[in-house]
Amino acid sequence: MAMTAAVKDELSRLTVTKPCCRRAEVASLLRFAGGLHIVGGRVVIEAEVDTGVAARRLRRDIQELFGHTCEAQVITAGGLRRSARYVMRVTKDGEGLARQTGLLDVRGRPVRGLPPPVVSGGVCDVEAAWRGAFLAHGSLTEPGRSSALEVTCPGPEAALALVGAARRLGVTAKAREVRGADRVVVRDGDAISALLTRMGGHESVMAWEERRMRREVRATATRLANFDDANLRRSARAAVAAAARVQRALEILGEDVPTHLMAAGRLRAENTQASLEELGQLADPPMTKDAVAGRIRRLLQMADKRAADLGIPDTDSAVTPELLEQA
Repeated sequence: MAMTAAVKDELSRLTVTKPCCRRAEVASLLRFAGGLHIVGGRVVIEAEVDTGVAARRLRRDIQELFGHTCEAQVITAGGLRRSARYVMRVTKDGEGLARQTGLLDVRGRPVRGLPPPVVSGGVCDVEAAWRGAFLAHGSLTEPGRSSALEVTCPGPEAALALVGAARRLGVTAKAREVRGADRVVVRDGDAISALLTRMGGHESVMAWEERRMRREVRATATRLANFDDANLRRSARAAVAAAARVQRALEILGEDVPTHLMAAGRLRAENTQASLEELGQLADPPMTKDAVAGRIRRLLQMADKRAADLGIPDTDSAVTPELLEQA
C-alpha cells in the first residue's frame, strides 16, 4: 500500500474521544476537502474525500457532533480520475453547520483560513486540524531525496493558517504555490515523523522510519562502494603510470645507474599492480614504502635530466591515454 493511502487509512480509523478534537477535525476536513455553495438561495456544504473510511468517519462525526444528516455520493473512477471519490453533502440547514464549524463568521461571511475555534483552541485541536487537512488533500511520498508531506489548500489564507498550526506543533512547514495551487509542504524527515506522530499515525511513523533507514543504509553502502572502487581505479592507474615511467627511465639510463636505484626500478617495472608497501616487502633486504618511493623518484629525476641533455622524450612520454584506459 502506498504511503499516502496507508496514512489516511490509519488516521481514518483513529479513535478520538474528546469532542473538541473531533469538532476541529471535522471543521478542518470540511475547509480543505470542500466548500460552501449557494444553491437556490440556501447554503450547501460539500466535502470530497478519496477513501470510503474517511467519508464514513466524516458522516458519523457530523451526525453525532452537530446533528446534521449527510447525503453521500460515490463518483466512480474513469477517464482522468484514477480512483473513486466520495462526496459528502449537507443541504438541509447547511448554513447552521457552517456556523457551528466556523466556516462562516458571526456576520455570515466565509472564513478564508482555519476556523476560529481551531486557531484559538488547544494543541490537541491543532493536531486534529492537521489530521483533517491531511485526510482531505494530503499526500506523503516515499523517503528519499524528494520526500515530502504535502497538503493542497483551498487558498493562500488556509495555507498560511496551516503553516502557523504546524509551528505550534514545533514543525517547520512552508507554503508555496505550484501550478496555480496553494500547498503546504514539510520536507525534513524528522519533521515528517514528528507531524505524523502528532496526527496519530503511529504505525505509519514506524513504516516511514523503517523505509527511511533502509534507504539511508543502502545509499551509504552504495556511496562507500563507489568511493572504494574509485580509489582502487586511481591507485591502479598511478601504479601503471609509474611502471611505464620507470621502464622508460631504465631505457634512457641503460647501465649508467646506481645499483640500488636500478633494483627499485626493476621492482616497479616488474610488478605494475603492486603498491609501494608491497614493493618494499619484495625487496632484498625489505624496505619501507617511503624508501622505495624515494629511490624511484631519484631514478626518474636522473632519467629526465639525461633526456633533457640528449634532447629525447623524457619519462612522461611513456604515459599515454591508451595505457591509462587499459589500467
